[in-house]
Amino acid sequence: MSIEVEGLTKFYGNQKAVDDISFSIKSGEIVGFLGPNGAGKSTTMKMLTCFLNPSSGIAKVCGIDTSISPIEVKRQIGYLPEHNSLYLDMYVKEYLGFVAGLYNLKQNTSQHIKLIIEKTGLGQEQNKKIGELSKGYRQRVGLAQAMIHNPKVLILDEPTSGLDPNQINDIRKLIIEFGKDRTVLLSTHIMQEVEAMCDRVIIINKGKMVADDTTQSLQKRFKSTLILNVEFKNTVKESELNAILGVGSVTEYGKNKWKLSAEKGTDLREAVFQFAVDTGNIILSQNEEEQRLEEIFQHLTKNG
Repeated sequence: MSIEVEGLTKFYGNQKAVDDISFSIKSGEIVGFLGPNGAGKSTTMKMLTCFLNPSSGIAKVCGIDTSISPIEVKRQIGYLPEHNSLYLDMYVKEYLGFVAGLYNLKQNTSQHIKLIIEKTGLGQEQNKKIGELSKGYRQRVGLAQAMIHNPKVLILDEPTSGLDPNQINDIRKLIIEFGKDRTVLLSTHIMQEVEAMCDRVIIINKGKMVADDTTQSLQKRFKSTLILNVEFKNTVKESELNAILGVGSVTEYGKNKWKLSAEKGTDLREAVFQFAVDTGNIILSQNEEEQRLEEIFQHLTKNG
């Protein structure tokens, strides 16, 4: 396993920020680390990256205990913190060379820096001072420094913060490509990013872990009501749809477009098809609506 966490706990004075959490992540996984503000996400990431010592429990990265060999752990990790601290008076290319030196990269350093600049879309900005860059480009510089030493594990705290939609798409592709044969743990509040990039999600609330599963399994687990979206060719009355066996509620969301709800375990498709046959109508489209990850997140953290 690339990341192993067992009984990890962190106190700030009398406040328990992280409460006895355990999980593991293998190489090649991209895992979303979710939770409301103050849930303990950043604290957990800081313990994994050796910026904080746990009050109790064990954290290992690539089999190395973070409390015993923090320097060796840092060699395995690329880290982008939530508040991306950079040397604003340094030029982009100069700064990446400085970081490469910190990691003692000696072979083909200039070529490697060139490749990282290209991958992160910093080509036109590489000769500018970091302080002159927009927030989005500063975020790219932070991601570039996290990847400069080709780490086995990438830990990203809000990696797309401040980026526009095109930049987000570029960074998303980069993270997915990087995660093919490495481990990526990322924290974000953008659920669409999690659904697009992550193999599974870990959700914590008030320091406790409340979920660790794939997005598909979570959607199946928390899907209490089935929603069927149906578009008819001809006009349909709401009262007619309410009379279909198994329909719980009916909502119109466009011309001849209806959302039909049913309790879990009820399949409305056959009944709706028969209704169309009996009334001489035609179904133009019909699809089930999945429970969105955002709704599941709200359900699991509603007391956060």
